[in-house]
Amino acid sequence: MKPMLPTLTFEIPEGKEWKYEVKYDGFRALLTWNGQLELNSRNGKPLLSLFPEISEFLKKERKKIKPFLPMVFDGEIVFLENDYKSNFNHVQTRGRMRSQPKIAERAEQFPCRLLLFDVIVLKGKDVRSMPYSNRKQLMESFFQEVGLPTRPDLKNNKLVQMVPYYDSYKTIWDKVTLYDGEGVVAKKSNNVWEEGKRTTTWLKLKNWKYVSCFITSYEKSNGYFYVGVYEQNKIVPIGQFLFGITPDEKQALYRTLKENKINEDEQFVYVTPAICVQIKYLEFYEQQLREPHFDQFRFDLQPTDCTYERFLLQQKTLPAAIEITHPNKPLWEKPPIQKHDYIHYLREIAPHFLPFLRNRLLTVIRYPHGIFGESFYQKNTPDYAPPFVETKLEDGINYTICNNLQILLWLGNQLAFEFHIPFQAIGSTGPSEIVFDLDPPSKEDFHLAIKAALMIKEVTDHLELISFIKTSGNKGLQIYLPLPDNLYSYEDTRLFTSFIADYLVSKDPDSFTIERMKKNRGNRLYIDYIQHAEGKTIIAPYSLRGTTMATVATPLFWEEVSENLTIEQFQMQQIIPRLKSKGDPFRDFFQAKKEQRFDAVLRFLKGK
Repeated sequence: MKPMLPTLTFEIPEGKEWKYEVKYDGFRALLTWNGQLELNSRNGKPLLSLFPEISEFLKKERKKIKPFLPMVFDGEIVFLENDYKSNFNHVQTRGRMRSQPKIAERAEQFPCRLLLFDVIVLKGKDVRSMPYSNRKQLMESFFQEVGLPTRPDLKNNKLVQMVPYYDSYKTIWDKVTLYDGEGVVAKKSNNVWEEGKRTTTWLKLKNWKYVSCFITSYEKSNGYFYVGVYEQNKIVPIGQFLFGITPDEKQALYRTLKENKINEDEQFVYVTPAICVQIKYLEFYEQQLREPHFDQFRFDLQPTDCTYERFLLQQKTLPAAIEITHPNKPLWEKPPIQKHDYIHYLREIAPHFLPFLRNRLLTVIRYPHGIFGESFYQKNTPDYAPPFVETKLEDGINYTICNNLQILLWLGNQLAFEFHIPFQAIGSTGPSEIVFDLDPPSKEDFHLAIKAALMIKEVTDHLELISFIKTSGNKGLQIYLPLPDNLYSYEDTRLFTSFIADYLVSKDPDSFTIERMKKNRGNRLYIDYIQHAEGKTIIAPYSLRGTTMATVATPLFWEEVSENLTIEQFQMQQIIPRLKSKGDPFRDFFQAKKEQRFDAVLRFLKGK
């Protein structure tokens, strides 16, 4: 079966007869389950062996899904960067792999998802002729009945999720541009699913990026124009374009290149950089522009204006609604970080950062002059905050609630470096997690934090508790035990934190202490179990710290906790590449809240 295909447009239609979906950049796939489970590409190639995590997940859910078989769904295999964007590079890499052990390793480290946006057969009934809006209702009912997410969710470990539709184009387009998604698909409410047809009842609009570059050559066999940029007087090729230029423009451009060529062979006409153009594209992948289209000539530019540095900055354009003042302001000297670098860090880290800020009373530390000047704590939301900033009045303080990317970037523009959050969400009657803050007396005593962390990990493993660890970004480590909301009190968790503190001190009194008076601690690490209490705060995962080295409170994999670990390994500019190469150590944090077996431990501590 060949999938139905959308038609590319440069103007999205609006009106009551149109609905809108997020377009995700991945592998188009048809899911068929009729006795045998199949997942096939748009060209009919089997995909399950390349994405075993999706196969395993569906087979685990077979009992719930069985009443709805046979079924066929239309969708996309993606690797979510956030709820509105897929990273095509990850999916493409998997598609090229052939070693099953390597595929399994990659599936564990970087699990892909199957996002379903249309239904073709359900309970053996062919529903292709049913109107699109009715098919969507049918899909939503199915997803709800089998307990699968009805919208893409990066933090939900259920790997089959639904793509919903939106009535308002502006609402979804604002989300796509804010989160740097691929684009939007507009679908007519009454369209039917037509096999293999490229239809005008489905229209796709891409979220283009733009680059200024110059033409270097023309390929005679296929009509492609090759483009490049300068990096220190050296030409860096970035791709080629064919589409988007009118026949008249193409003919005039070809004549100009022929008249000004510096060389010609059987395949190419070569020119000295002179003609500048603006190209729109989706992303820069494997040193090539993906889906490049000619946009316009740039007669206002010289080739020397088209630099690789400028190209990289153009890739990171922010939505027009996000105003960044003084983007070149220096914030750190070593490493050299400017304000635009910090804002782009916040944008890229947001999918991993925001879930920990969501519905928490936020305290930030602001650095108006970067690391070079004085800082101050801010709990009250300033009066000049824009209307989109959410707040919550608590104990006479109007706290900021950072529930979305727009608010996060606004805080970043205010040069809030440190984000401190309480141990519970708004409305929760008790702690949402237990946190051990292992803060050694000095940076030179970091080995004590490592020793304490490994001892606590040994205990939590023995008690079958799920624990996560991160650096504080300053001089210590912090261990998290996620808890379900509204189930435990701080009195309950104090029983556990004091038990762990007493255990560490009894095992190694020369290294650890619960002595509150600093003068009596010596060089021992203070186990501050009292700090885990209502109203107290801790630095959020992935927040920067106001240190001279721009270090980050970084989630770790437990196997990284060894004598070789240092805080300085985790500076701002290293975090995004680390996530892309290693994955997120806190990926399953929120799932662990549902699985944490704390009841049995608590009953033991209460003597029940």
